[in-house]
Order: sequence, then C-alpha cells, then structure tokens
Amino acid sequence: MTTPDLQDASAAIDAADQVIRGAVRHLAETSSVDADQVLAYDIAHAAAAVETARSMIDYGNKGDIEAKLTCVFVADAVADLGAKIWGRESAWNCAPNALDTTRAFVSIWRDPATLASLAFEDGPRHLDEEFDLVQDTFRRFAEEQIKPHAEHIHRTNGDIPESIINGLAEMGLFGLSIPEEFGGFAGGGESDYYGMVIATEELSRASLGAGGSLITRPEILARALETGGTQEQKSEWLPKLAMGEIMNAVAVTEPDFGSDVAGVKVTATPTVGADGTDGWLINGVKTWCTFGARADVLMVLARTDPDRSKGHRGLSIFIVPKERGDGHGFSQQQEGLVADTTGKLEASPIDTIGYRGMHSYEISFENWFVPDANLIGQEAGQGRGFYYQMAGFENGRLQTAARAVGVMQAAYEAAKDYAENRVVFGSPISEYQLTRAKLARMAAIIQASRQFAYSVGVLMAKGEGKMEATLIKAYVCKAAEWVTREALQIHGGMGYAEEYDVSRYWVDARVLSIFEGADETLCLKVIARSLVNDAKA
Repeated sequence: MTTPDLQDASAAIDAADQVIRGAVRHLAETSSVDADQVLAYDIAHAAAAVETARSMIDYGNKGDIEAKLTCVFVADAVADLGAKIWGRESAWNCAPNALDTTRAFVSIWRDPATLASLAFEDGPRHLDEEFDLVQDTFRRFAEEQIKPHAEHIHRTNGDIPESIINGLAEMGLFGLSIPEEFGGFAGGGESDYYGMVIATEELSRASLGAGGSLITRPEILARALETGGTQEQKSEWLPKLAMGEIMNAVAVTEPDFGSDVAGVKVTATPTVGADGTDGWLINGVKTWCTFGARADVLMVLARTDPDRSKGHRGLSIFIVPKERGDGHGFSQQQEGLVADTTGKLEASPIDTIGYRGMHSYEISFENWFVPDANLIGQEAGQGRGFYYQMAGFENGRLQTAARAVGVMQAAYEAAKDYAENRVVFGSPISEYQLTRAKLARMAAIIQASRQFAYSVGVLMAKGEGKMEATLIKAYVCKAAEWVTREALQIHGGMGYAEEYDVSRYWVDARVLSIFEGADETLCLKVIARSLVNDAKA
C-alpha cells in the first residue's frame, strides 16, 4: 500500500480551498446568496467538508493508520468538490483544470484496493488519561443502563426511564457545562468541551433519543443563563440544572416560524399577579417542543415588544415552570394567580419516525402566568432573547455533531459485526471489496468528524469557533445519513427489520440535519452569508 503523504493531503486541501474562495468572491461580486441559493448551498457544504479535512492533518501526524485515514478523508472531500464544480465551472468561477494538481493524490486514496485494505481500521482517538476515563465511564453506563432499553423505547415510542435520567444526574452529566460556582463541573477551559463531546458521543452510541440528547436542552438553557441571566437567576436555576433536579425543554419553533425566529408570534404581556407580583401572561402556540412533557420548565422565546417590525429585537426568553407529564401529552391549569384569569397549558404529541423517547409536542399557552423574576436578564433582558438563545444554540450545534458521531459509530460497529458473520455466496461479506471499501470510508468519515469536534471544542473554550460550530453541524449531520444508510445496506434485508438496531440508527440519523438549525438555513443564512460578507470586507 502507498505510504501516506500528509504534505500532499495538505496541498489538496489548499487547492480545494482556493476553488471555494474563488467561488465565494465571484458570488459576492456578481450575485447574492438569496439569488443563487443552489451555488451558495454547495459552497457551504464544500467549505464544511474542507474544514473537516483540515482538522484531520494533526491527527494524521500521530501514526500510520491515522495518516491513511486522513488521506482517505481528504481525497473523498476533494473528489466531492470536483463533482460539484464539473460542468458548472462558470458558476464556480474556476477553470476546468482547477483541481488537476490533486488528481494523483485522489486517485491513490480513492483506489478500491487502498480502501479495502483499511476496512477494519478506525484509528485510535488519542485521548489523554483524564478523557479516557470520561469515555470509559459514560460508555459503561450507556452499555449497561441505556442500550438495554433503547430498542423498546424506539418500538413502543415509550418514555425514557427515570433510572437513566437519575443515573446521568448522579454522574454529573448535566453539570458538565455549568461553572463550578453554580454546582457544575466546568472550569472554564477546553476540558469542559472535551468532556461534553466525549460523553455525548458515548451516550448517543447507545441511543440518540434516550441517551445523547438528554444533555442538549439543559446545555442550551444553561448557556442562555450564563450569557444574559442576572446573578440571582444563575444562583436559582444553574445549580438545579447541574444536579438534574429540574429538566427543561426549549420552546422556540412555532407552526409558521422555524429557523426564521424573527417572526415569532407567541406574546408575553406585562401583568400583575393576584398577590401583587409583577409578571407576564404568555399566549400562543409553540411546536416541536422536544421533551416538553417530562420537562419541569420550558425555555420560551416570546415577543415582549408588540411592534413586530422590530423582528428578533422584540423577543425575550422566559423560564416557565410546569408540572411533569408523560409522552401522551398533558393539560394543566393555573387558578388564582391572576385575577379573573385561568391559565391553560396544553400539549399534543407529534409522532415521529425516529428520535423516540424524547417526544416532541405542539404546546398551546393561554394566559399562562410567569413571574417577572423568570424573564432572563429581567429588564436588561427584554429584547435580548434572540441573542441569549443563540448563545445556547451555538454550543448546541457542537453537541449535535457529537450526537451524530455517536450514532455513526454505533452504525459502523454494527455493520462490521454483521459483515464478519454474514456469509453470502460462500464467503463472509466482510471479504468482498465493496463492503470493505464502504467500511473504510465510514471509518474515515467518523474519525474526521470526531477530530473536528475536538478542534471546535478547543476554539469555543477560547470564546471563538462560532463559524466552525456551524460548519461541523452542517457536515457531520449530513454525513451521518450516508454512514447509517450504508450500514443498513450492509445488513441487507435484515437492515430493514426492527430485529436489528441499525434500522433505528438510520431513522434517528435523519433528524440530525433538521433540528438545531435546518441544514438549508445553516448553509444559506449562516455559512454562505458569512463567507460572502467576509469576501466583501
């Protein structure tokens, strides 16, 4: 097999990056993201893949297998870019031979024999002792406490057992991103993000819905509080989140407004409670409120300024307490909190093909009273809700990428095991070149996604990495669809049967590029727009 040359890999990345930069400049000078959405979308995904590839170079320097996986991933990323620009050179503003310098490298590392030789080489992670322990601890819990329930929850659309939530609370999962002064374990360094990424991957490897996603909503609310909350609010809510004493859901999306949160219609109107307490009455409908029944509080984005022309500048965030319900929905009332007013909170479940256990709901608020103390930031927080929400969602994108890595890892392991034991035409299917090439590409994609997640965590610990968090979310979540699809395909007919977990991985992976920021919105409104603005600057 050819010896990997990371200089050639870096040169291929640079060549791809030059093509992307040229296309961005051309788009900035001649058109716009909104007018040329297909090109902008392709540029965004190409940029995400190239940045993922770049993050692999350091990993490739750590050993021979690491270098080979790096070269395989880089070659795939460059070849994918080549497919995007072929026949569209004028739109990309590049010459037909723009990537010719990469041809020799790509041909070596996309060679079927080369790929087949790497079928069972997924590479070490190179974690230090502290994070090896984090991985082992959460993997053991996931194997022993989550995995035995995962298929039952999926097939019955059941609730997550309280034993899982309580067990993770005892392990400190919900305090990983909360500062030590508020009862968490975050010390303010990159280890906070490493721990979150590693724990999330291991839990998602057992179950996306019943494992890896439990930390997402507390993570979002905690970041919003850390960004905009008063000292009293931080002292009140962060310790409860850290200990798992309360669990929260996020109520942002509305029936007519998903990623376009500036159009939010749910209102919060100032009022005075029957006991003289200042507060707000919330009215309207939220949808896709995941974990909304089990949650003790809802993080609600509502319009506090009736002037809708102000868009996202008129939005605020409230912490809305409620009673726990089960996966079938709930109906709750408030009596006597506001004179001559009965508050109502009702939720109907939205059945989904995957991601079960968390449950999503459409929730209706009718004169639901919330004390002023629960407005994040209080007076200073009015109109700042969008920004507080985004502080949570940026970190949530990295966390979602870690969830995708966990699902991919589970699918890859299932495919390897099945391939080694399934005999077709007299041989295990693991001996066939096509199967082996698929497994090698899976391994490279997973390791590149994992290493990029680690890199983004380091950046975010420095207060940077907002763009990179969006890039990794865009790349990894879409990649998870291919990895889980091919894992299912390796299982053949049994992959389509519920008897094997791989069918769950596939339908779970499909939601990853939809929630926490739809793929199209992230690519067009965040990645492409940011690239174009930078080019203009």
